[in-house]
Amino acid sequence: MTQVDSAETGPGGSAATRAPGTGGGVPAAGTGGTWCADVRRAIRDGFRPEPWKRGPVLAVSALLLGLFLLLHQQIPNRIGGLGSLVASFLPWFGLFAPVLLAGALWRRSACAVVALLLPVTVWLHLFGGLLVDKSHPGGDLTVVSHNVGADNSDPAGTARDLAASGADVLALQEITPQARGTYEKELAKEYPHHTAQGTVGLWSKLPLSGTRPVDIKMDFGPLGDTKPVGTKMAYNRALRTTVATDRGPLAVYVAHLGSVRVNPRAGFWTDSRDRGAQALGRAVAAERNERVVLLGDLNGTVDDPAFNGITSRLRSAQEVAGDGFGFTWPAKFPVVRIDQILVRGVEPESAWLLPATGSDHRPVAAAVGL
Repeated sequence: MTQVDSAETGPGGSAATRAPGTGGGVPAAGTGGTWCADVRRAIRDGFRPEPWKRGPVLAVSALLLGLFLLLHQQIPNRIGGLGSLVASFLPWFGLFAPVLLAGALWRRSACAVVALLLPVTVWLHLFGGLLVDKSHPGGDLTVVSHNVGADNSDPAGTARDLAASGADVLALQEITPQARGTYEKELAKEYPHHTAQGTVGLWSKLPLSGTRPVDIKMDFGPLGDTKPVGTKMAYNRALRTTVATDRGPLAVYVAHLGSVRVNPRAGFWTDSRDRGAQALGRAVAAERNERVVLLGDLNGTVDDPAFNGITSRLRSAQEVAGDGFGFTWPAKFPVVRIDQILVRGVEPESAWLLPATGSDHRPVAAAVGL
């Protein structure tokens, strides 16, 4: 007589463990049952005290990251320009979240996983809108801005590429005296109207009027005040003009704010740029035309508190109608957006990057409704 081990039988005498494919019983290893069992085990473990005691350093790090993202605008610039430095690369701090998540899973730390909800939520609040395409077809006017680069070895090719973009209004920054004639020659056919003052210029298919320089305090202090106007104009870095559109006048500003520097003593030095941002903000605040477009290399991001005087009055076309972060510098591997198209009184319909040229910046473009 064959004896059946009771340990191998289930209720009613049927075998509890069967070979794969025989039906019933517990699924064999490698099937979906293993995954379900792991999930159930993880849920059970979550109600135990041990996972909540593991990884306190990871949990605290996650909370600090969340507070850092939430309160980044409170970081003062007087400490080596730290506030501006953080703002410049703020989106990249989100990369710490998956690193902390990997550590939390490795340590099986429930408290660290829960703590990570704070930085993830704050990051999505700040930048989640940039991850979707907000562009719409249409637009009455296409504007392009490009820092063409003082070291650009092919200004003629850059000019031709920009003309081929189909822009109605084209703003250039960092125009050298040597390259100015080349840009004027190459762009003359597509853009019959233009003005170039110092190192910035505007080329337009529509008539221009009321052009004047904007003092962004590049020459600062008593010595700068004594310099003749002609001397200052040679390296003027901002202008204001009026573009005559079918829907009425449009005030256009072109600006190239002062550079920023990193050095051991001063840290992230932004004094020149910050003075320019304040002066430009005052000019925009005094602008009587309700419709304004600011094009230029601002050497900073719109998250930088140094630009509050500007961003409180103008909107970023990239944030309103762009697709992605729109990083512009350095051109070969952009990690930050310092080239901006900011507007007031017009509606951005789409915003995008143009292909790289001979410059170390990427050109930026936007279509706006008037």
